Parts: sequence; C-alpha cells; structure tokens
Amino acid sequence: MEYIIFALIAYVLGSIPSALIVGKVGYKVDIREHGSGNLGATNTFRVLGIKAGIIVTLADILKGTAATLVPLFFQADVYPLIIGLFAVIGHTYPIFAKFKGGKAVATSGGIILGVNPLLFFVMIASFLISLYITKYVSLSSMITGVITVILSIVFQDIGLIIVSSALTIFVFYRHKENIKRIKNKTEPKIKWM
Repeated sequence: MEYIIFALIAYVLGSIPSALIVGKVGYKVDIREHGSGNLGATNTFRVLGIKAGIIVTLADILKGTAATLVPLFFQADVYPLIIGLFAVIGHTYPIFAKFKGGKAVATSGGIILGVNPLLFFVMIASFLISLYITKYVSLSSMITGVITVILSIVFQDIGLIIVSSALTIFVFYRHKENIKRIKNKTEPKIKWM
C-alpha cells in the first residue's frame, strides 16, 4: 500500500509541467507551440533563453529529487529509487499536460541526486564535457546515462544498477528521433559563445 501511495505522489510531482508554467507565466508563451514542442529544458533554452532554461532544468531536477526523498522523509520501508521512477513517468506523460511531456533527462538526474549526490555531480560533469565536445544535447544526455550505469556497476549497488539502466534505456528510447537526426547530420547543435 505504501508503494502505491508514494508512487502516486511521485507521479503527480513529476507531472508538474515546469516548462509550460515558466513559459506561460513568465513569457506568455505556450512552449508546446514552439521549437520541438517538447515540454523539457532543452526546448525551453532554445525558445525562451538561458534564464528560463535554467529555471526549468532546476525545477525538473528537483521534481525527481523530491519524489525520491518523500519515502525517506516518512521513514517508510520503501526503496526510494523505485518511487523516483514514477516521477520520470509523470514528467514524460504528465496528467496536467495531456500526457505529453519532456524526455526525462533532468528528472532522472534528480532521482540520482536524491540518493547519491556524488554520482549526480559526476553526471553533471559528464554531461557538460560531452556537450562541450559534441555540441549535441541529446547525445550528451545518452552518453551521461551510459556513464551513470558504468559508475553504478563500479559502486556495486544492485538497486542503482537496475534503476540507472532502466532510466538510460528509457532516455535512449525518448531520443530515438534524435538518434536518427544525428545519423543524418540534421540534429541541431548548440553554439558556444
């Protein structure tokens, strides 16, 4: 019963459409009607700029972290990473935005932050280094996922291995169109100043 309750809380937290709220409240823009139409941080950066993108990124990360910490806060005998997965589902298929959300990268990172802050900061470093080298946000997200799985194996944490692997597979799935564009060399690259 506890798992069901916490899973529902996590799903609702994940469903909060940060990009939609920031776009409409701060910029009078429905971000779903611009760029890729995606309710994620990358589209926010491209459509609304750096400030909005940072706000949405932080909000999406914190959704995952909050969902993971809820069972810990109540000292429940529930595995927090499993609960965090429901925040990712909520972010990707949000009940508050017609079940069309983001690609789950930031929220997945937030889950890891809730249980292993050191690994989270290594993930951030991996993402930024990959982004600097490749200039592809999508490819950097996938590379970071693979690195996270490898580090989970190094840590010999079975739960973390399973959850990080599931998240990475899901991130790859959500980026299947990006993978095609990378192969065709039509995926947009970021521009460093």
